[in-house]
Amino acid sequence: MDITVTFRHTEPIESLKTYAEDKISKIRKYLDSPMEAHIVLTVEKFRHQADVSLSVNGTRIKAVEETGDMYSAIDQVIDKIEKQVKRHLSKMRKRRSENLKGEGMVMSEVSDEATALAQEEPVIEVEKMVAKPMDPEEAAMQLNLSRQDFLVFRNARSREINVIYKRGDGNLGLIEPAS
Repeated sequence: MDITVTFRHTEPIESLKTYAEDKISKIRKYLDSPMEAHIVLTVEKFRHQADVSLSVNGTRIKAVEETGDMYSAIDQVIDKIEKQVKRHLSKMRKRRSENLKGEGMVMSEVSDEATALAQEEPVIEVEKMVAKPMDPEEAAMQLNLSRQDFLVFRNARSREINVIYKRGDGNLGLIEPAS
């Protein structure tokens, strides 16, 4: 495991460096392959920021956390990285098992850790946005111009929140609230 720690706008502190290295090395228990970790610790006035970039088999995992204390920022960013690594591993296992099932093979050994990961509750990220008033035709045009799979907007005619989305067959779908 290759770990680099960089300090920005602060003097390098050996205890912070070893603390960050110890925390990130605990991620290794989830991974079989070698990984590279780059940790950037930044101090700007009263804000302490920990930025971690992890490279595992060509996959890049990144998280940033900002708090009033550097140690808590490191703890919180490592928690984020750990969740992302678990999610990445469960996706890889799922793909692997789907490929094996497609070939007619049955997986006989499933570890307790894999089943525990599958039973974890999904992470729900909340994103606040302003639903811009527009016609469904304008929303369809906006959706086609963006890389998103859906668009939430306020219907200019009915003043209700609507969702327009890209369907699997290439067409668009519109979700309107029932009256």
